[in-house]
Amino acid sequence: MLDRIKIKLQYLLPKQGLTRLAGWGAERRGAMLTQWVIKAFAGYYKVDMKEAQDPSFSAYPTFNEFFVRPLRAGARPVVSGLDMLCLPADGAVSQLGPISDGKLFQAKGHFYTLEALLAGNYQLAEQFNEGMFATTYLAPRDYHRVHMPCDGVLREMTYVPGDLFSVNPLTAANVPNLFARNERVICVFDTEFGPMVQILVGATIVGSIETVWAGQITPPREGIIKRWTYPVAGAEGAISLEKGQEMGRFKLGSTVINLFAANQVEFVPQLKNGTVTRMGEPFAEAVRHRAAEPVSAESVI
Repeated sequence: MLDRIKIKLQYLLPKQGLTRLAGWGAERRGAMLTQWVIKAFAGYYKVDMKEAQDPSFSAYPTFNEFFVRPLRAGARPVVSGLDMLCLPADGAVSQLGPISDGKLFQAKGHFYTLEALLAGNYQLAEQFNEGMFATTYLAPRDYHRVHMPCDGVLREMTYVPGDLFSVNPLTAANVPNLFARNERVICVFDTEFGPMVQILVGATIVGSIETVWAGQITPPREGIIKRWTYPVAGAEGAISLEKGQEMGRFKLGSTVINLFAANQVEFVPQLKNGTVTRMGEPFAEAVRHRAAEPVSAESVI
């Protein structure tokens, strides 16, 4: 009964207004009040400040600066190996697996289409049909900067306006097409493993989504799809990011979705639904097709 009430409230509450209010408050410099809120939040969610570059609460004049705090050097070593991809964020695996018939699994009884997730871009969707996807949920206690799972050259970014439902497991299990209806920023990269998409999904109370190359993408929330394209590798103005490098951040939590083309990568076997993730740890490994060895005449019967 309580879960049904929580879901019903998400349909009824003014999510856009609440998110604007939260974003405004998180940017205020409230001195003692801000410090009290930060300490209360850290205590309630058991935030590990020992990992922060500056573990002192007083180092953060606003809640947002605390929320996107950088980690100390060495806190997240990045897995080595040219064929190994690293996890892009701290959090937990919500779902991962194959993209079958253009559909991604959201939760029991719920699927959503690749084309809807990519805002109707069917040409882009075709590149990932029968590929692989992973959805990572960032809880309030987590580190909220998002990093590159592999080296990549940015080719396209699309801002898609939408709803601001919560993206926690309860909502994912009860709101159809959740990730295809929420606000999101779609980033497309050329990589050694074929095209790769990394999507930053907004949610209730997520005051802002930012990228390292464009700064704050939202707000403002203008209600229209915006698309940017970027030069190819080697061209003037090309944006290249390395494995483990920061690519974006959330101001107040959310979800990251990764898409990979067919026959390019396989997720490491220890990753399953619910697995806790730490940025930099093993995520996936390249699928390398070996040429078939010639069969000798003697072996042919």
